[in-house]
Amino acid sequence: MGAYTYMQHMWNKKQSDVMRFSQRIRCWEYRNSHRMVRVPRSTRPDKARRMGFKKKQGFCIWRVRVRRGGRRRPVAKGICYGKPKTAGVNQLKNQKNLQDIAECRVGRHCGGLRVLNSYWVNEDNMYKYFEIILVDPAHPVIRNDPRINWICNPAHKHREQRGLTSAGRKHRGLRRKGHQGTKARPSMRANWKRRNTVKFWRYR
Repeated sequence: MGAYTYMQHMWNKKQSDVMRFSQRIRCWEYRNSHRMVRVPRSTRPDKARRMGFKKKQGFCIWRVRVRRGGRRRPVAKGICYGKPKTAGVNQLKNQKNLQDIAECRVGRHCGGLRVLNSYWVNEDNMYKYFEIILVDPAHPVIRNDPRINWICNPAHKHREQRGLTSAGRKHRGLRRKGHQGTKARPSMRANWKRRNTVKFWRYR
């Protein structure tokens, strides 16, 4: 087995003494740093490579922290006007997952880069930490590499904001296939609209 396989086995055993100690030290470091920082190298090289990262020009990694928990309704003083159905403030859940929220934040911060993928690195009782793989579409090394230059296409601008990354496809329900995913394609809204729209021929 190669070194990356041993790394993967080590990260799979997160309850081991070595991992618990190292993760606790890392978490202390992450907590005392900025909420969004560029890191010189990946914390999980094996995972980063499986997510598409290459140690070459044009690739970079950012670490982002996201507050854990549900999504409170953003209303002043907890006052929701209107029908009682809209009166909830506290027990609301976010439609997106925290990993996709982290991708969107770093995608807005680094507007000229493209979000390729992301992975979990750590968490504590208040935050979850993710590392985001970003690609520079204007770099000649990226533009000349046939394996990655698909991301230079203008159709992939801010792909994380439109749910096209792996984390985005997960919260859209596109991990399911077959009869379980029939109402999720091409999207839940488009599928609902097609099923609830009556179409007539012009000449009938």
